[in-house]
This record gives sequence, structure tokens and C-alpha cells, in this order.
Amino acid sequence: MSPSTSALVIALVGIVGTLASALLTQRSANNNKMRELDQADQQRREERAYQTEQATIESRRACYVGLNIAARLYQTALTNYLVAIRSGAVTDEIRADVDEMRREHRARHAEAQMLVPDTVLVAAGTVNGQLSNLYGILRRIDIDEPEQGETIEAAAEVRRDTWEVISEMRIVMRRDLGIAP
Repeated sequence: MSPSTSALVIALVGIVGTLASALLTQRSANNNKMRELDQADQQRREERAYQTEQATIESRRACYVGLNIAARLYQTALTNYLVAIRSGAVTDEIRADVDEMRREHRARHAEAQMLVPDTVLVAAGTVNGQLSNLYGILRRIDIDEPEQGETIEAAAEVRRDTWEVISEMRIVMRRDLGIAP
């Protein structure tokens, strides 16, 4: 091979090598950039999932707090109603307080029906049923139309049982939130 041909081949190999090197470097940089973007996208998805999960937990926790407070206040109002009936001192104010607490509890229970898992909903339904039963007994005794077996003593027993189901509901809610074992 002549020296000029040899120089030409060497020049071509050099040019091809330089171009190939630039292409390989660019391709490697693109691959690295794509990996970085994929990792950043994955991290954003994980952060969004975590934030969504935390928002769900917080929403559920707020619902549980409201439901627990409403159940306890309704129970307290019913206890006051029972004591007033027993002593013959029922007033319109006591009746209004019971009605207000009843409405509040029903609103919190309705909210829970849309937010909570079935295990908690069953416990909340038991509390709601027990409170409604107690309210019905007390109301019928108050208006002097009790059904057979509905006495102040029977109402007092239902009231005691209601505290237990409220406590059970609270335990189920705490378990759902991961607070209790």
C-alpha cells in the first residue's frame, strides 16, 4: 500500500473512531438520563402513593374521632334522660339535648358508612343499634307508652351494655389505625 493510501486509511479510521466515540458517549449519556428520569418518576409515584395513603388514614382517623365522640355524647345525653325520667324531672331542654346528640351521632355514623372498612362498620352499626334501642325505650317510657318489659331498670341495663359496645367499637377502630394490637 502506498503511503498516501495508508495515510488516507489511517485518517478514515481516526474519523470513524472519533464519530463512533461521540455516538457511544451520547448514547451512554442518554441511557443514564433515561434511568435518572425513570428513577425520579418512580420516586414521585411512591411519594404520591404514600401521601394518598396518609391522607386516607388521616381521613379515617378523623372520622373515628368524630364517631367516638358523637357516640359517647349521645350515650351521656341518654344517661341524663334516663336519670331525669327516673326522678320525674324530664324537661324540654333534656329532650332537646338528646335529640341534638342523636342527630349528631346519626350524621357521624352516616359519614362512617362511606369511609370505614367493614370490620369497623359492623362495630359502629352495633353501637348505633344499641343507642337507637335505648333511645326508643326511654322515649316510650317518657311519653308513657312503654312496650311490654320496657322499664327504667331494663333501660338502665341496656345503657350499661351500650358502654361496652362503644368500648368494643373504639378497640376495633384503634386496630384499624394500627394503634392497638
